[in-house]
Amino acid sequence: MQVVIVESPAKAKTINKYLGSGYEVFASYGHVRDLPAKDGSVDPETDFTMLWDVDPKSQKRLSDIARAVKDADGLILATDPDREGEAISWHVLEVLKEKRALKDTPVSRVVFNAITKQSVLEAMKHPRTIDAALVDAYLARRALDYLVGFTLSPVLWRKLPGARSAGRVQSVALRLVCDREREIETFVQREYWSIAALLATPRSETFEARLVGADGKKITRLDVGTAEEAGAFRQALEAADYKVRSVEAKPARRHPYPPFTTSTLQQEASRKLGFAPAITMRIAQRLYEGVDVGGETVGLITYMRTDGVDMAPEAIAAARSLIGRDYGDRYLPSAPRKYTAKAKNAQEAHEAIRPTEMSRLPRDVMRHLEPEQAKLYELIWLRTIASQMESAEMERTTVDIDAVAAGRTLELRATGTVIKFDGFLTLYRESRDDEEEEEENRRLPGMSAGERLANKGIKAEQHFTEPPPRYSEASLVKRMEELGIGRPSTYASVLAVLRDREYVRLDKRRLVPEDKGRLVTAFLESFFDRYVEYDFTADLEEKLDKISAGELDWKDVLRDFWRDFAAAVGETKDLRVSEVIDRLDELLTAHMFPPKEDGTDPRLCPHCGTGRLSLKVGKYGAFIGCSNYPECKYTRPLAVQNGDPDKPAEGNGTRVLGTDPATGLEVTVRDGRFGTYLQLGEAKDGEKPKRSSLPKGLAPADVDLATALSLLSLPREIGRHPDSGDPILAGIGKFGPYVQYGKIYANLEADDDVLSVGINRAVALIADKQNKGPGRGRGATGGRALGDHPTLGGAITVRPGRFGAYVNHGKVNATLPKDMDPETVTLDQAVEMITAKGGAVPAKAPRRAAAAKAATGATEGKASKAPAKKAAAKKTAAKTATKTATKTAATKTAATKAPAKKAVKGA
Repeated sequence: MQVVIVESPAKAKTINKYLGSGYEVFASYGHVRDLPAKDGSVDPETDFTMLWDVDPKSQKRLSDIARAVKDADGLILATDPDREGEAISWHVLEVLKEKRALKDTPVSRVVFNAITKQSVLEAMKHPRTIDAALVDAYLARRALDYLVGFTLSPVLWRKLPGARSAGRVQSVALRLVCDREREIETFVQREYWSIAALLATPRSETFEARLVGADGKKITRLDVGTAEEAGAFRQALEAADYKVRSVEAKPARRHPYPPFTTSTLQQEASRKLGFAPAITMRIAQRLYEGVDVGGETVGLITYMRTDGVDMAPEAIAAARSLIGRDYGDRYLPSAPRKYTAKAKNAQEAHEAIRPTEMSRLPRDVMRHLEPEQAKLYELIWLRTIASQMESAEMERTTVDIDAVAAGRTLELRATGTVIKFDGFLTLYRESRDDEEEEEENRRLPGMSAGERLANKGIKAEQHFTEPPPRYSEASLVKRMEELGIGRPSTYASVLAVLRDREYVRLDKRRLVPEDKGRLVTAFLESFFDRYVEYDFTADLEEKLDKISAGELDWKDVLRDFWRDFAAAVGETKDLRVSEVIDRLDELLTAHMFPPKEDGTDPRLCPHCGTGRLSLKVGKYGAFIGCSNYPECKYTRPLAVQNGDPDKPAEGNGTRVLGTDPATGLEVTVRDGRFGTYLQLGEAKDGEKPKRSSLPKGLAPADVDLATALSLLSLPREIGRHPDSGDPILAGIGKFGPYVQYGKIYANLEADDDVLSVGINRAVALIADKQNKGPGRGRGATGGRALGDHPTLGGAITVRPGRFGAYVNHGKVNATLPKDMDPETVTLDQAVEMITAKGGAVPAKAPRRAAAAKAATGATEGKASKAPAKKAAAKKTAAKTATKTATKTAATKTAATKAPAKKAVKGA
């Protein structure tokens, strides 16, 4: 029997079917060990010794693997074909060595780029050993990330209260977002005018031409800057005679895009399907590991973490065969297309992301997939097939026109594109902006040099330059890839960390830096500038790639990095918090104190009129305060709207919903240290404004003015209790939405709405709380019933818990693995987890024994009370005697030890 190790149970299930009875496939459930989240897990003083802890959830799985390996003919490590996969195999092997489970068992490593029967069986024919260079690259990356995070984060906590963490790649990605925001804040708007003429040929065919020159000088987009200049050109054009100077038609070809890499898949899925990178990767993982298609579990796509753009020869041949059959020879190039990655530090070790079978059309598998899976599979299939199709053929026409008026010559130009042959565009178009699409579809009428044209109207339009757009998740991934920051497998997790740390947030699918993110970036730029430089991070990634290729020693890279990094950290030890705040105050001036519309000093305190506003840092984070504190206690958030100190800026944790018609006060949604909340008006004369937290399940983006006003009006009276006539209220408290009857509080359940819960439901919840008694109401839930235990009896349920979903049987609770969906847990799976947790022993005594015990107690009746009293008296006497004996013994011991102490002291 051969034991095979993979990462996930889905992958194990699929591969087990392919290999047959001679193999037993186990899932490690991802990484089985990690560096403990504490100081000393990587020790530079002992040549970067790394201490690994086995994940408690992995202990049982590893024990099962160890038992299987002891009796196995061989161990095959078949984890993913990248550094992470190599590292998981290495970790599993190290743990098995520690358990002394291997003995003389042969160990081999196999990799496959797709989970298909052919790929898996072929991989089994070509085993190898674990790639030490790939493991070294993993160790170096993990050590670097740990050293940066666990060295830099405490510095942040001490010098910048409220900051949460810093990371090697995470901080650079955050800097990209913050730098873009700074560009937007410092952007100076410019006015410009575009001028175009609507012209007609002698055959009455109209088209538009724009002004590009005057009197021999070129006119670019921003050259006409005022209404007066535009008016002068318009007047001249209205009086001009128009004649075609030249017509130039050039053939052009547009080539297909290469098949997807990790980053391009994330970008296109974001633009076309609206998927966040993390969602895209989760769906792609399922498609890769295997989906049930017509009773057969098959992997639908190749490995989804890659920056390679080439495909296997057999895949290219299959794609070309399909193109020739379904689209015709005109769409099939004479030779297969080969692609080379353009991204910095790209690795060509793996194929691009493609379908495992080109003949498996999206329409054929759609009914077997979830809607999101079907959409992503179709996107991958279309891009893959299009990548091997013929180029699109176009004709780009440029017409130059002279407009002569009052002795001066103005030059106009019209352009148009005609698609002569659509080629790959018949199947796939990459997302582009509207202007590019419009130009591609614009056609010009036939014209010839010397032909006169008629003026049908002149159009002069005012425009203003716009700042660069904020990054979307897709465009940030693209920029990180261009700069060589991070690896394909890290993009989604880096973005997730930035949002989890509340350093950035998504607003209309754009990344907006929060104030705490701006502060962290400003701090790192001020005191650790080198370590958030784009080139430095990219160079470090290049060194990691060289380690994986066996060109550099991983500990040499760590030594070089740590020497300078430790020195930089040491230089911050003597920094006073006041120095840090002054530096950040200067760096973030444009953000915190934008110019006011009336031209007054934006730093002048609006409360006392004499103090200066500046950045302050308190226990819970940063704020703006007055220099006249404590006489003046004015404070506000870091950023404000349009220079108005009474209006916190939108996009910095605050969104204005509107005005309360009853009070005339502004209603806002805000981010606080305990989460998102609603606020009515602003603080005045030391009085706090009315606030309300959001019920669980209500996203801040979904809150409108009506909902906010309803929540701010809580608590509300639902009605009167039918027994007493006392009021029952509904409100939101520390532990979430509740109903209240006198001193009884009952939490609402997930399906209850605090704004609409009725009197009957409220009475039922209160009665349930009274029946349960104190301490049992909050969070108690029956969960989803799975059925009765097949051997022990009693109901088994799956329930939500504080630390994740779990299955329950009697007093036994077993937490579900992270990758297991609580909605799909079966009774068999639950029984297996409960048994593993120690639920094989019946939770209750046998019925006969319990009945006998009850009968004995009933027969004894009052007679049992006297012996009970005697027993209690004996127990009390014994307890007293024990205490006395203990006290006496302690006294003797102390007396015995006293001379010894004196002797020691005297010596």
